[in-house]
Amino acid sequence: MAGGRRARQETRREMERFLSIGPVQVAELDLGTGTGERTGGPGGAERAESVRGVELRPGPGSAPVTSGAVFLLVRRAGRPIGTVLGQVPDGADPVEVLACLARELPPQASSEPSPVPPSASVVVATRERAGQLARALDSLLAQDHPDFEIVVVDNAPMTEETRELVERKYGERVRYVCEPAPGLAIAHNRGLAAVRGRVVAFTDDDVVADPRWLTELTAPFAADPGLGCATGLILPARLRTPAQVLLESHGGFAKGFTPRTYDPAHPPADEPLFPFTAGRFGSGANMAFRTAVLRSVGGFDPATGAGTRARGGDDLYGFVRVLAEGRRLRYTPSALVWHHHRETWRDLETQAYGYGAGLTAYLTAILVNRPALLPAFLARVPGGLAHARRLTAVRATAAGDTEAAAETGAGAAAPGGHDSRTHPWPRRLSRLQRRGMLYGPVGYLRARRALRTVGLEAR
Repeated sequence: MAGGRRARQETRREMERFLSIGPVQVAELDLGTGTGERTGGPGGAERAESVRGVELRPGPGSAPVTSGAVFLLVRRAGRPIGTVLGQVPDGADPVEVLACLARELPPQASSEPSPVPPSASVVVATRERAGQLARALDSLLAQDHPDFEIVVVDNAPMTEETRELVERKYGERVRYVCEPAPGLAIAHNRGLAAVRGRVVAFTDDDVVADPRWLTELTAPFAADPGLGCATGLILPARLRTPAQVLLESHGGFAKGFTPRTYDPAHPPADEPLFPFTAGRFGSGANMAFRTAVLRSVGGFDPATGAGTRARGGDDLYGFVRVLAEGRRLRYTPSALVWHHHRETWRDLETQAYGYGAGLTAYLTAILVNRPALLPAFLARVPGGLAHARRLTAVRATAAGDTEAAAETGAGAAAPGGHDSRTHPWPRRLSRLQRRGMLYGPVGYLRARRALRTVGLEAR
């Protein structure tokens, strides 16, 4: 009884801390533009200001920056170089305050000119989210890539809303494909079968793509014939709710600002679990594959992914499957999309459980489909268990351990910068992620059986 009372008290404290998290503005600042005079862009949410060679612009769908906490993407001549978390005092000039913080970032190595990217196809799987889809498609049609197409896959639709949106607003600029069987991997495979580009990129219907996203994501394929997959940077479009701030405070989806190539012929020394820690490589909202390579491995395992009993893991499966064929994977932070994080505590609970399930589901799928990888996997099991414990730990704040932060209030009102850990990660979410990990293999096997009942086969 005493244990149950303590658990309820801990849950109550966690919810109080969670609800105390305040909103954070999202903006971007370019250190390499402007002429020295202050200028104003068009009014409203798209307004930008520049002064002394610096341009400040609100994040996608955000209002112009005012006083308060600001999550800031810093660019130099258009290229993302880092993020900072700033506080604009009342009455201060946001451009001057944030530019001062941005200049403290270490200089980045100059990048070489990108080669002409190969022809590309962008696949967007969606289900009954026409409003979000329209926002994503508008950003995709603004890409500067010289030769690309967009394919929308309507997954197990219940209405005609998505088809009507594509036909009415976009016409021939966007191709519409319907996939009646539910599941993200199934929808992606349907898109893979329909595309014409030499490279196929995948993103979600809840993103806003940077104008150079597709060019930056696909250009590495022209430079490296052995490249099979590329991933890019994912940043939060909004940090308005406690759930969005908490997620970004503990890493979000970003993988940093340093380009990196993963080569199975030369496993990275700092990745002893390579290639099975696929979550380090990127995420499904920002990934691309050489079309012929992804088709040659059978695409994504249809028993993985959202919309199946496996709950996730389709993107991780794709990464490891391509690496297992001897192809390289490139992380390119200049390929940027802005992601609309989930907004509520219940969303975080679903996400934590789904990520845990997807992780072990994809590992099960890899071993089922590529049993030759079993010896390498078994050799990494001890390290993998330690990694799983770290992954699902009750993560402390940057200021100290979780209990100390709870007692002193440290971080309770602080904004959440990317991986700053200014807010403790709740035990409830850690437990759900562990439960998801235990369920993942069972969910995957159930998903395989479900596929057979509808005449589909797992890869």
